[in-house]
Amino acid sequence: MLKNYLKIALRNLWKHKVFSFINITGLAVGMTACFLIFLYVHFELSYDSFHSKAGRIYRLATDVKTPTETLYNGTTNIPVVPAIKNDFPEVESYVRVADLGILVRKGDLKFQEDNIRVVDSTFFRVFDFKLLKGDMDKALQAPFTVVLTQTTAKKYFGDKDPVGQTLTFDTEDGDRTATVTGLMEDFPENSQIKASMLLSMPSLIQVYAKNYADNWTVHHPASYLLLYPHTNPKTLEAKLPAFLQRRIGEMMAKNKMFYTLTLHPLKEVYLHFGNKYAWSGVDGSERNVYIFSIVAVLILLIACFNFINLTTARAAERAKEVGIRKVVGAQRRQLSLQFIGESIILCCCAFVLTLILSAMLIPLFNQLAGKTVSKGLFQNWPAIGCLWLGAIGIGLLAGSYPAWVLSAFRPVTVLKGRFVTGGKGVLLRKGLVITQFTISLALIAATIIVYRQMSFMRSQDLGFQKDQMLVISTFNEKPQYVFRDAISRLKGVKGSTFSSAVPGGDNSSAYTKMENVSSEMQESNMDLYFVDFDYIDQYKMKLVAGRAFSRDMATDSTQAMVINEATAKVLGYSTPQQAIGRRFSQWGREGKIIGVLKDFHVRSLQQAIKPLTMRIEPDSWWQLSVHVAAKDLPNTMAAIEKQWNALVPGRPFTYNFLDASFDKQYRGEERFGNLFFYFSILAIVVSCLGLLGLVAYSTVQRTKEIGIRKVMGASVLNVVTLLSKDLIKLVLIAVIIAVPVVWYAMYQWLQGFAYRTTVEWWVFALSGLLAVAVALFTISFQSIKAALVNPIQSLRSE
Repeated sequence: MLKNYLKIALRNLWKHKVFSFINITGLAVGMTACFLIFLYVHFELSYDSFHSKAGRIYRLATDVKTPTETLYNGTTNIPVVPAIKNDFPEVESYVRVADLGILVRKGDLKFQEDNIRVVDSTFFRVFDFKLLKGDMDKALQAPFTVVLTQTTAKKYFGDKDPVGQTLTFDTEDGDRTATVTGLMEDFPENSQIKASMLLSMPSLIQVYAKNYADNWTVHHPASYLLLYPHTNPKTLEAKLPAFLQRRIGEMMAKNKMFYTLTLHPLKEVYLHFGNKYAWSGVDGSERNVYIFSIVAVLILLIACFNFINLTTARAAERAKEVGIRKVVGAQRRQLSLQFIGESIILCCCAFVLTLILSAMLIPLFNQLAGKTVSKGLFQNWPAIGCLWLGAIGIGLLAGSYPAWVLSAFRPVTVLKGRFVTGGKGVLLRKGLVITQFTISLALIAATIIVYRQMSFMRSQDLGFQKDQMLVISTFNEKPQYVFRDAISRLKGVKGSTFSSAVPGGDNSSAYTKMENVSSEMQESNMDLYFVDFDYIDQYKMKLVAGRAFSRDMATDSTQAMVINEATAKVLGYSTPQQAIGRRFSQWGREGKIIGVLKDFHVRSLQQAIKPLTMRIEPDSWWQLSVHVAAKDLPNTMAAIEKQWNALVPGRPFTYNFLDASFDKQYRGEERFGNLFFYFSILAIVVSCLGLLGLVAYSTVQRTKEIGIRKVMGASVLNVVTLLSKDLIKLVLIAVIIAVPVVWYAMYQWLQGFAYRTTVEWWVFALSGLLAVAVALFTISFQSIKAALVNPIQSLRSE
């Protein structure tokens, strides 16, 4: 019997090849989109979960409350975690992870390594990163011992065993020889901590942080605590305020900066705390994960509705087959199994096609996502198993309705040609179409708003010149002034300026006292740029009060500060002019404010403009911004590099263009927008296939009506209008439902941006027109085909 069922099922599929192809393809496309999004969401949720002790590891974060604001840091000062380990028996171990950029040499090879992590010797005991060679307890104990990843080891040593070899580190105290004491696997893609090599923590304390080893005010490393099993982190967290009061209570009161320590579960850091508590590790977007999860569910729903519509349309054509089979003795259970079996076969075909499409699209999807979400289809067997079960479930669901309806037909009624579907079935199909197009319209409108926001951010005046600005990392090398003078004579160089930071890059922050509107010295933590005399002019920043730094004013080198408008507002001044001449004290320097800059965007438009201070400090200039002409740029670049190699042969020429590096801040949102766009297109395509199914069903049901109308003189346009108007009404209902839902959802999404576009009415009008146009195109294809059929064929049986 099963063999007979299979034969009938395959015969029906083959007889209606186009219909079967549309049905299978629509479901496969929807399942593929859902599967790819599932891989992405699963990957994002898997960050740092591969550590066996992940449930007991917590990152320590620091909130710093000043008189004017609260600062959120994903880092701590160096001495805090050893002190916590000493004071609280609940702590089994700890690891501090600091970032470091440094020139590393091996013979003639030299690389600027900007992705070094300085860690404690407990690193491999707390985390499960795989150490291939070396002693995990001793590899990072001594100063200037280093563990290399496989990729970095190959870069310096080729196929030789790196353990026992040495590298030369160019430190502030001169060259230091570091011994390679271990070799580890490359960091997994789903690890928030990534590095090219690991350097021992005593190295940092000995050279770079010798003044900070007992300093509780400077925040540098990310700190992780490993708690003993069954320890309640909330109980430990509740003890930390008293701990801080014992250790640094007087210091906090004196500086008017009060610390709060919080514990963040390791597995939640990437998605939940990455943006607010920023660190140089990799951060994700919890919001985007939720959005893509919703999109996946919506696309799968559309695919299921589409499949049900098409299956129902085909089943109605088989009413007479059901009647004949009942006459010859078929039972209702047998007919139900037949229809459900055919539905499952279709879903199995869609499942196979989904696997093929997924295997083809995974490399492209990885590229769009900007990360290796999956190395290949068959690396995800659990996901494939879920997909298989989902396909079977869809088959059962889609096959149940026609099986239940058609198997209940009375043979006499059906064979006399008086088969009419019930009102419930019509309402179900209309409801499916409305739901499909509500979702599709929502995705269209959301995509337009996402792209408007991306365009808005890129088109805004940032408040400074970023085009044709070449930023060279000079690392405060002694020949940097000679180098600047040499390239200034080049034809393609328009100007140059030294600084410690540029917009869009990293910058220092300093404990600062500034005179406020009440003539009191107000303490706060301020962003700080060390610049030269040409910086403001070259970047075309606008002064709203006072003046810029001047070589003619001797005190400007040591006693002058320029601030932005945001700083003046924090100090309580109603106009920028009121801030001129006010006192400041910052990092051992005292003086007066000489100028106020119009606010400019140091970060992307996702973040509000923060208070910023600028001072002259030649010892901290390690970047040279060169304004280059667009004409003959390759030759200009070659000439600049030639000068660098001649003057600074021991360091590679490291540079970037400011516009490109600034735009990197938007890369995550761009990827989000691109993925959203492509999945929206898929949702619309699958919705149209569902609409095509309903039109096909309607055409089958009204074949004789169409024939009679044509005999009575109806034109092709009349017939197309007849078949289209009811469905267009459904699409318009979908528009009415979608608009308020999308408006609210996208309004909430835009709140994540400090500077944002508005949700305009025309977005919904355009989305509605697009939805109606796509629906009309889809409907017209089948409607015109039906209208052109010779009425003699339609009425032959009459």
